[in-house]
Amino acid sequence: MTGASAHSPTLSSPVPSPDSSPGTSPGTSPGPGGAPIGPGCSALESSLPGIADQTAATALSEVPDLSSLAEAVQEADLADQLDQAEELTIFAPDNKAFEAIPQEARDQLMGDKEELTRVLTYHVVEGKKTPADLEEEGTLTSLEGGELEIKGSGENLTINDAKLVCGNVQTKNATIYVIDKVLMPE
Repeated sequence: MTGASAHSPTLSSPVPSPDSSPGTSPGTSPGPGGAPIGPGCSALESSLPGIADQTAATALSEVPDLSSLAEAVQEADLADQLDQAEELTIFAPDNKAFEAIPQEARDQLMGDKEELTRVLTYHVVEGKKTPADLEEEGTLTSLEGGELEIKGSGENLTINDAKLVCGNVQTKNATIYVIDKVLMPE
């Protein structure tokens, strides 16, 4: 490790507000054309309906194919920040993406909270982005501060060099795009 960074990425938390009518706010329903997209959505199908009313970190923990990411979020103490943030887009590496990292490197990452936080916040951007938003914007700035390059369209989206598995998955406060690689900030 090269020393502690002066920059500590934080997620903005909204002022708490009463939510007397769940499911009726503009961002919670995917609306027209808002169905999940991607070649791997059918494998996730059974766990997706239950997460629409869940906050981000809670939703990640409900999807079996994202259990490694959910564990990493807990290890980095980011769950509350993800759950309390107003609107996010999360590029969520699936379990296969974590398994592709050699065990020793994975253990080292999981044991270094500062680096793990840096890597995880590199997977998050502010705002709930639709596939059209991603295609239009092309480059996004992550909460970590690095840039993410979006290419392609529809089911052929790539984020840096990661391929879309299943995207446009709605949660109460986030849009999730499951990807096939763990993205590493520069």
